[in-house]
Amino acid sequence: MYRFKQSLHFFKPKISTFINSSRRFSEQSQLENAGPMASRLKTRSVIRFTGPETVKFLQGLVTNDLRRLENPQPEDRTTLATTNAPFVSVPPVYAALLTPQGRFLYDMFLYRPPRADEKLDRTGSGPGPDSGELELFADVDGSELDELLQTLKKYRLRSKVEIESVADDFSCWQRFGQDLTQKSSEEPDAASLGWGGGFDRSGQSSSQGNNCGWLWYRDPRLDCLGFRGIFPSNTTPPLVEADKETNEENYLLWRLEKGVAEGSAEIPKGEAVPLEYNLAGLNGISFDKGCYVGQELIARTHHRGVIRKRLLPLKFVNDSGKEVEQKVAPRSEVIDASSRKKAGTVTTALGSRGLGLLRLDEAFKGSLTIRGLDDVKVQAIKPEWWPAEWLSDQQEQTSTA
Repeated sequence: MYRFKQSLHFFKPKISTFINSSRRFSEQSQLENAGPMASRLKTRSVIRFTGPETVKFLQGLVTNDLRRLENPQPEDRTTLATTNAPFVSVPPVYAALLTPQGRFLYDMFLYRPPRADEKLDRTGSGPGPDSGELELFADVDGSELDELLQTLKKYRLRSKVEIESVADDFSCWQRFGQDLTQKSSEEPDAASLGWGGGFDRSGQSSSQGNNCGWLWYRDPRLDCLGFRGIFPSNTTPPLVEADKETNEENYLLWRLEKGVAEGSAEIPKGEAVPLEYNLAGLNGISFDKGCYVGQELIARTHHRGVIRKRLLPLKFVNDSGKEVEQKVAPRSEVIDASSRKKAGTVTTALGSRGLGLLRLDEAFKGSLTIRGLDDVKVQAIKPEWWPAEWLSDQQEQTSTA
């Protein structure tokens, strides 16, 4: 559904091919032609929340509505019943924790693992006992793990919730690639097992989860990002084969092409306005959930509809249009080549690609360059997933001004 048309070279260190321990790509490879790939996200860590007030506690902190994690909907239930796939499966929620002033602090993916009574026990004879306790896991920025734990515990006060790092026990994974961009809750590889009127239930469950009930889920931000999941560190997730595992930098390149930032290295902590970094379009903000930390600025900005800057994918080229690599660094200023007026800032850069926070009235004029690097031209790209009104609203504001 979201197949992009731009060619994208894999990052190459100092050699003509990109090599990691499990997969090799040629310098000319294009991400759009790459089949399903999987990356273990070593930059992410995992936090576990337990206790009867877990959802209530987080609901008052983060930007998204978490009530579904506590009360699964009918569509979260299935008739599938095997020892390694639950019959209640709630999709993860993407959210952010903000400062009281509404600036970004941390992002997270919140997962609700199936309870014992929502899956068969190991004998397959029936559900396990009801523990009566809700447990949530959060996929968070690993570089901010200690600080995030301190922040959460500061807000906890007397809430009945326990918060702990389980970074050694669990790992975060992403599956992405051309074959995973269509809108579906199923993995294409799993779909090829022959599900349907007479599908193989054991084949379905083994392709979706392992014997602990951990599953791949469609990325809650965008279908084009593929699938995401948390899995025990001592196991290999289902559908991850040796020739399909790739370096995390390739996942970064995939996100850069889509215009999606992740973590405080790409969304400046204490500075970034979440709406400018498109968190609303990434299903990371609920505007009718009620109060949370920093909610006032987000609600006011959203209802005024005035967002003059947004995060955009960037491509760096020379005068002849050829991509140039490793010349642009984060925090470089993007300027109009004619007026020398600042249009924005590069927030992330890798190879010839990057992300930049640009003024929308300057972003698509076609005359952008990097201050101090006049031989580097900057091409801003409108992502296919962007709502049409984001640009039409800006055009209307410009004409009114």
